[in-house]
Amino acid sequence: MVLVSALAAVIGVLSALIAYVLYNLIGFFTNIAFFHRLSWTFQSPRYSSLGWWIILVPVVGGLIVGFMAKYGSSKIRGHGIPEAMEAVLINRSRIDPKVAILKPLSAAIAIGTGG
Repeated sequence: MVLVSALAAVIGVLSALIAYVLYNLIGFFTNIAFFHRLSWTFQSPRYSSLGWWIILVPVVGGLIVGFMAKYGSSKIRGHGIPEAMEAVLINRSRIDPKVAILKPLSAAIAIGTGG
């Protein structure tokens, strides 16, 4: 029982760290897209000096994610829940490492650019 509790604690800590990294990636891509700087801090895109060009930022973000889906892995499309269920039911809970990297990265780009 102690081993199961320790394993649950390790999984919880790792999940929290991954969530923290994803959160900071969103801030990173927001800063790149709207402020053209390398920073992890969050700032609202309304303070951007892009003017009307700000309309194109989500379009560019969508194009980047589209290229990632076309040339990286088609499994990064969608919301993620159906793909996770498919991996559990069909693939014995195995997810391709490429998908495990590209899915959160594409989500951070899409959210960070206003998608």
